[in-house]
Amino acid sequence: MDKSHNTQTARDLLVMMERIRAFEEQAILAAERDNLVLGAIHPSIGQEACAAGIMTHFNRDDILLSTHRGHGHTLAKGADPLAMMRELLGRTGGCCGGKGGSMHIADFGVGMLGANGVVGANITIAAGAAHGLKMLGKSAIVVDIFGDGAANRGPFLEGINWASVFDLPILFVCEDNQYSATTKTSAMTGGPGVAARAEALGLRATVVDGNDAEAVARTTHEITTRLRAGGGPEFLHAITYRQTGHTSFDPASYRPDGEAEKSIADNDPIARQRAVLGAMGLDRAALKAIHDMAQAEMVQVLADASATPFPGDETAFTDVQDLGSPVQEAR
Repeated sequence: MDKSHNTQTARDLLVMMERIRAFEEQAILAAERDNLVLGAIHPSIGQEACAAGIMTHFNRDDILLSTHRGHGHTLAKGADPLAMMRELLGRTGGCCGGKGGSMHIADFGVGMLGANGVVGANITIAAGAAHGLKMLGKSAIVVDIFGDGAANRGPFLEGINWASVFDLPILFVCEDNQYSATTKTSAMTGGPGVAARAEALGLRATVVDGNDAEAVARTTHEITTRLRAGGGPEFLHAITYRQTGHTSFDPASYRPDGEAEKSIADNDPIARQRAVLGAMGLDRAALKAIHDMAQAEMVQVLADASATPFPGDETAFTDVQDLGSPVQEAR
């Protein structure tokens, strides 16, 4: 690839990362400042390189399953940020009609089958989606993103084993932010780690610096190329860091003093990507313009979402499936 292509790709990654962070910052303000979010939101600030780098190589008709910390993945898959923010606020025009909220955000129009409030549950759902695509003879592939805490739950074994046995077109991604809610994951995980577990089930596993957007994008390109060529399921262990608390209201006082501050200063993914572009010749004004544009976009998104009405009472029972009693049907 020539230099201009590399520069454009690097710029696209930064644009998406800035948009994700700006969205998360506005979502936090909506929750904490404005009290507009009913329920918890789980910010992904500090993890933007994973979402941006991975989604670069997944098409609109490919399938995404995500975790409760899924805003960045959803936005990077192509979802409309206004529809997303309306969903967080429970408003008309939300991508799930205002009924799913943050932890169950979905947008079937861009292949995002949903985030999930049950840790690890998306792993088996994703395996099912990949099996369905294979049975239908589709060329699309699946990516399933979950956290390091999910590796210690049963669906991890079940879903990855199923994908291995049936040779499914799926990439499992452990977005390892090093904390399972309020507990250091390393303190509650036995053995050599999550990648070794995937390898034991027959998957090719790759470990990547999840705060290096270029490395994430490059590695994902290699994996998706193999998947689209008929290769079996693969596993990506992306090591990153959650800069905020588990939820927007969590002060994260369980972390050692100075740990988060050091990661923010030395290993922030957006700062690292700005440095990459600076080395390619983009000046500070150009980098600031990218930041300012993302900020302005998401400030407007929150303003527009806040001004959107709540759904009418008559919509309360729409989207609810009622097939009646099977016993009554038999009669």
